[in-house]
Amino acid sequence: MLRFSPTRQGRLSWLALAIATAALLGACTSTRPPAGVEAVTAFDLQRYQGRWYEIARLDHRFERGLTDVSATYTPQADGSVQVVNRGFSPASGEWREAVGKARFTGAPTTGSLKVSFFGPFYGGYHVVSLDADYRWALVVGADLDYCWVLARDKTLDQDTRTAIVARARALGVDIDALIWVQHTQVDPR
Repeated sequence: MLRFSPTRQGRLSWLALAIATAALLGACTSTRPPAGVEAVTAFDLQRYQGRWYEIARLDHRFERGLTDVSATYTPQADGSVQVVNRGFSPASGEWREAVGKARFTGAPTTGSLKVSFFGPFYGGYHVVSLDADYRWALVVGADLDYCWVLARDKTLDQDTRTAIVARARALGVDIDALIWVQHTQVDPR
């Protein structure tokens, strides 16, 4: 009869597996919109595709210090969306780029996607407010610590900006923490 006698290595392996499983399950649930927040419906990827300029964002490590940030969305044949984020680092004097993939979390007519720049790990991308002419968008992540104001142009008029900020505040976004992105560099692409 075999008897299980956990060794230190065995316990560490099980612990590592448990942590990896928990992280994976956490990553799976992190693609949903924040509680009480709904993504726009009647979303049209064909109209959303193309380049968007980041007007404002909440601070996070993967864009920290960048100016002139843009995101380009390109539909792919398999139903996914290629995402190319670019920004200028004044500290290094160089452009940085990250290429990722997005997939709808449900119907492609709802602006709720999961985005990955790092293999199998996805984060939420939820369009929660969108101009009827697709000139600007308010996007949040899986929680309200991630927020972006995007526009087709590098600036927004004050009335539009005020309305978007009011919508973000109503959702619970810390609008006082928004970073207003400068667009002064000429992107060589």
